[in-house]
Amino acid sequence: MPATTYAVSGMSCGHCKATLAKVIGELDGVSGVEVDLGSGHVTVTGAAEPDDGVIAEVVDEAGYELTGRV
Repeated sequence: MPATTYAVSGMSCGHCKATLAKVIGELDGVSGVEVDLGSGHVTVTGAAEPDDGVIAEVVDEAGYELTGRV
């Protein structure tokens, strides 16, 4: 399964981590989400490479900012 890692700004606590894992994990084709608060990275795994625009949209709607791929 391909894994794609994104840099996300605005995360600072366990609630942030849980929120992002939930909203990204609900997307079609996503089988796993790992959020690392220390690095500000979110790794998304699934059957296919995720659509960056869709990931950016749900991250933005949750109140954070996707700043790019790592």
